[in-house]
Amino acid sequence: MLMIIFAWASILITTILTPKKYLWSFTTTQSFSVAFMSLIWFFYQDFTFSNQFFIIDNISAPLAMLTCWLFPLTMLASQSKLSLEPINRQRMYIANSTFLQLTTLLAFSTSDLMLFFIFFEASLIPTMIIITRWGAQERRLEAGMYLAFYTMLGAVPLMIWLIKFYATYDSLLPSLMQTMSIMQTNSNYPGLFWATYNMAFLIKLPMYCLHLWLPKAHVEAPIAGSMVLAGTLLKLGGYGILRTSVLIQNIMLNQTFPIMIIAILGILATALLCLRQTDLKSLIAMSSVSHMNLVVAATLISSPWSYSGAMIMMIAHGLTSSALFCLANTSYERTNTRTMITLRGTILIFPLAWSWWLIVAMYNIALPPSISFAGEFLIMASLFNWSPIAFLAVALNLIFTTAYTLYVLWATQRGPLPNHIKLLYPFNIREHTLLFLHVVPAVLLIAKPDLILF
Repeated sequence: MLMIIFAWASILITTILTPKKYLWSFTTTQSFSVAFMSLIWFFYQDFTFSNQFFIIDNISAPLAMLTCWLFPLTMLASQSKLSLEPINRQRMYIANSTFLQLTTLLAFSTSDLMLFFIFFEASLIPTMIIITRWGAQERRLEAGMYLAFYTMLGAVPLMIWLIKFYATYDSLLPSLMQTMSIMQTNSNYPGLFWATYNMAFLIKLPMYCLHLWLPKAHVEAPIAGSMVLAGTLLKLGGYGILRTSVLIQNIMLNQTFPIMIIAILGILATALLCLRQTDLKSLIAMSSVSHMNLVVAATLISSPWSYSGAMIMMIAHGLTSSALFCLANTSYERTNTRTMITLRGTILIFPLAWSWWLIVAMYNIALPPSISFAGEFLIMASLFNWSPIAFLAVALNLIFTTAYTLYVLWATQRGPLPNHIKLLYPFNIREHTLLFLHVVPAVLLIAKPDLILF
């Protein structure tokens, strides 16, 4: 695993030493090479690698692989805009993105929970730099402040709990977690305790009522920032909940019932809010909140099926939302607007792009036999087993998700062609390759979904 970390860190040296003419081609090629090498290593280890520093198991391996796969795609997506900037800023951007990749990968693979917390919080620094320095909108500093304050406030209870745990047992290694959970004393308010120590993870996911930073961060971030936020950084929250769930004694679902109610309402409310959005990136961001609240509901049920559904949902959402942001960016680069009503009729200009929109939209609405459908099926089955009423409430989300996805397709692709977008340059090979590399893993996972089962 240390070899993989050093291989990713070597991109920093390439960024510094590569001549200006070959900067993007060299760094992108190297990132793809390291990503393939990382994936081969993960498969070779068969998701069972563990030592005193790193752990690769059924929880961390799928998310670490997603992180490795999405980084070269962000490099591919960023080239068109950033290649116009001064060379020092281009080098700084690539180095910053590489540092974000390293912190995220280390957070997913480290074995000690205190190190996980450090890398979990360290990912905030490069994310803030990307949003505040390379964001295209005038409110990017405000988005960075939202992200920083939400993340830091949620981190305080988690840090206190981890320090107390370490002071009591002198270890935070996964191999001792099951034993430590048995030795713990019961809390007087277990539901409140669960919500408090998971606050950092619920903010990062984010859970409804703690999600206000996310649409703002997505709208202000450049394309690579949006892809990393949706693809991997939100998954740090779900990974944290799954990883620390063995540390506490089994909490009955009726003790966390208010959180479940908020999560179910969040699933429906954010899906309905998507139907009222006019900004394309804001709509995709709100749909991420809806999907991640489904993950919160699944982790609260705490059954093998719900955990498997949560993991599949996180992987499927990472690929689908990243592809949606890429499609939104292709429209924005050509028209300099994300208002959907001004993008209508583009199917007449880009018929092949319509195919990408349609494929990604089908994944977003979890159409069988997509991997998204497998995740939603497992979560819905677990919900039905817990409460048929909760199942019926969440089942409405299937209708709302289909409605806002069709709304996006009709608002941006169909309709009369406005005069201001009749002269747009066509999609290039780089953009088609980028979207193809998002869709291929999702298709391959249909054939072998047990790779990401909990």
